[in-house]
Amino acid sequence: MQYPWIKKNDILENITIEKLVFWGKWFSRLSHPNPELDGRVIFVTGWAIPWTVANLRVLKKKKAFLETQIVDIIKKSDIEVEHPTNKYGMSWGWKWINIPYEEQLKIKEQQVKEALNIVEQKQPNLNFLPIEWSPKIDWYRNKVEFSYWKFISAKLWVEEHFNLGFHKQGEFSKIQDMDWCPLIDEVQNEIYREIKTFTKTLWLPVYDSMRAEWFFRHIMIRRTHFANEMMILLSFNPDYFEKNTKLDKVDKLSLIKDFLISLTEKYDIIKSIYFSHNPNKADVCIWDLELIYWTETIKENLQGLSFNISPTSFFQTNSSGAEKLYSMVLDYAHKDDLKNQTVLDLYGWTWTIWMVFAKNGAKEVISVELVTSASKDWEKNAKLNKLDNISFVNAKVEVFLEKYLSEWKTADLLVIDPARAWMHPDALPNILKFWTKQIIYVSCNPTTLARDLWYILENSDYKIEKVQAKDMFPHTHHIETIVSLIKEA
Repeated sequence: MQYPWIKKNDILENITIEKLVFWGKWFSRLSHPNPELDGRVIFVTGWAIPWTVANLRVLKKKKAFLETQIVDIIKKSDIEVEHPTNKYGMSWGWKWINIPYEEQLKIKEQQVKEALNIVEQKQPNLNFLPIEWSPKIDWYRNKVEFSYWKFISAKLWVEEHFNLGFHKQGEFSKIQDMDWCPLIDEVQNEIYREIKTFTKTLWLPVYDSMRAEWFFRHIMIRRTHFANEMMILLSFNPDYFEKNTKLDKVDKLSLIKDFLISLTEKYDIIKSIYFSHNPNKADVCIWDLELIYWTETIKENLQGLSFNISPTSFFQTNSSGAEKLYSMVLDYAHKDDLKNQTVLDLYGWTWTIWMVFAKNGAKEVISVELVTSASKDWEKNAKLNKLDNISFVNAKVEVFLEKYLSEWKTADLLVIDPARAWMHPDALPNILKFWTKQIIYVSCNPTTLARDLWYILENSDYKIEKVQAKDMFPHTHHIETIVSLIKEA
């Protein structure tokens, strides 16, 4: 039934948003006098809070549901509370900031449980442990990137010549100008404002993505929470001076360099400053790097380990949350047994749990990662911490597993943390061929987690020991889930 009464781009009025279902999409049902339409499922994209009443635009019509997008908020949710420090509404990476944190946790925990309903058909009464909070709720990010942007539209009567902030939701061609971000602390915000104010005085134009020209592009700030060191990176288009030969490139860059270095006199936590010479048309911050002040890396300390972080390093953006996550995974792994175990860490690029296992006495840790630069970073950090029981393999997980198994190698513990989409179809069957005592699956997507868990339960003797959600990103819909699977004897 395609219900012809509703067409693409029609507006559905006064629809109540009920709950989050998957990957930032919301769920509702259509209330309609036509019995063929009444109760139809609606999936909703856009900024929402449960029990918000909104007008929705129909994007797609499917047999079983409608895909829609929020057009107007008609009535705010009763649970919405204005966040005391937020100046910019539900923006960029803090769309849920006006949802009280306790309510955020309830929504996320319920999302995980509902996603795993299908798994409970294979194993009833799963052992769900209470959701683990983030140690920090505000100011938790150790890395943030701001974008310079120009937006001029005669049609829309808009002239925005110097915006610096974050992309507007659903309008990638626009940047919302901001002087403050609630996800980073006040010191980082102070430094950001000082850089923004100074760059305005130079009368150099900000980048225009439509024309792929002009100068200022990005500011990146990294501040490690435990070691308390900061890195600043300023990205600009070096080709601007080639088209504007009357400007003295050396003089302008010297002014910028001197200003950035002068910040270190006021903020002694700044240990590293980079220029990123970036003519790339893509909206990326890092390109041709030039170190202009002191150290190439900054340090962070987690779980008694030291990490050197470069501009290109992959590192969990919530340091305090990462430390807790690592502790949870280590506890799940029955760490007292590690000394006799070979741990195989698949998809190891974004986090450092393999180092935690190595430090806590695992006989051997093998980390598999496709991105060569990530593995090289982690090799350096392993040497820094004098860990000689780790080896790194650059390969696709599905290719590595085939080769590893063909050589009759095995492991005692598998740790899996795939990308948001899913594990490769060729990888999952091979994981079951190891017959390890335990699999620990860390997922940032409850929907694909459910699919993979169903496959494991359907095709093996593994049983789910426990499931626990871990919030790593307050004020967003993102949620991590840790699952321990034990092979039945």
